[in-house]
Amino acid sequence: MVLALINHLDAHFDEQETDEKAICNFCYKQTQFSAILFPMKGLVMEGGAMRGMFTAGVCDVLLENGITFDGAIGVSAGATFGCNFKSKQIGRAIRYNKKFSHDWRYCSFRSLLLTGDLYGADFCYNELPNKLDLFDYETYRSNPLKFYVVASDCRTGEPVYKELATCDEKDLTWMRASASMPLVSRVVKIDGYELLDGGMTDSIPLKAFEGMGYEKNLVILTQPRSFVKEQSSSIKMMKFTLRKYPKLYEAMKKRHETYNAQKKYVFEQEAAGKCLVICPFEPLGISRTEKNPDELQRVYNMGRLVCGESLAKITEFLK
Repeated sequence: MVLALINHLDAHFDEQETDEKAICNFCYKQTQFSAILFPMKGLVMEGGAMRGMFTAGVCDVLLENGITFDGAIGVSAGATFGCNFKSKQIGRAIRYNKKFSHDWRYCSFRSLLLTGDLYGADFCYNELPNKLDLFDYETYRSNPLKFYVVASDCRTGEPVYKELATCDEKDLTWMRASASMPLVSRVVKIDGYELLDGGMTDSIPLKAFEGMGYEKNLVILTQPRSFVKEQSSSIKMMKFTLRKYPKLYEAMKKRHETYNAQKKYVFEQEAAGKCLVICPFEPLGISRTEKNPDELQRVYNMGRLVCGESLAKITEFLK
C-alpha cells in the first residue's frame, strides 16, 4: 500500500527534471506522503460569548491530559479564550473572567457609551494580558501549534481566516475583530479590512479548517446537539447599524440558515469518522454577558465534566 502511494505521487512529476526542480519535487512528495500517512489534527472552537466558559473547561482538561493538535481555530469567544490553549495557561480564562466580571472596564454599558465597545478594547487586549493576568507570550510563540481566528469582512460579507503567530499587538487586534459583536462593538480596521465578529459569517469553521489541511478535528460546540438556531431578534436593528455594509447585513439575515447547515455538516463528518464533537448535554443557560462568578464557574465545570467523560473517546480518535 505504501509503495502504491509513493508511485501515485511520482506520477505527478516529469521524468526529466533539473537538479533544483528534483529537490523541490522530492520535498513536495515527502510533504504529501506525510500528510497521507499522518493527517493533521485540528481543534475547532465555536464562539458564544460567555458560553465560551464551557470551551475553557474543555481546553483545560485537554491540556492537563497532554492532548495536542497541529492547529486550532477559534471564533469570537472561541478565539479569545482558546488562545490560552496555545499558551498552555490552564485556568487563566476562568480566573480572569471571574475576577473582572464586575469591572466596568471589562464589560458594561458604561464601557459601550464611553468607548464604543461593550467589551472594553484597551482593557481586554492590553491591560488584562499585559498587566493584570499576564499572558504567556513566550510559550505561545514557542508552541508549534498554529492558531487561527475567524473575523467577518464587513464589505464583502465573507469570513476572513487569519493565523496569529505571535499574539503581538497586531494579532490581538485581529482577535478583537473576531470577537467584536454587532450592535455593541466598533468596526475594527486592520490590514485594509473592516471587520466584525467571525460568528456572523462562519460560526463553526470546520469546513474551512479541513480546507487548510486539518483532516482529523475535535470540534467544541457551545450549544447542545439538539439546538436549532432561529433568526436573530435584532435583525431589524442591524439593518440600520449595518447600513454601510449591505453584504454583511444579508449574511446576518440568513445566519441562522448558515449555522444550521454548518452544524448538520459537522455531525455528518462525525458520523463519517472525520471529526469528533464535544458539546453540552443541555442548554448552558448562561447570559452572553454573564457577570455572576458562580454561573461562570458552573459552565466552566460543565466543560470539564463533558471533556473528562469523553477523554477515552478523544484519545482513541486522535491516535
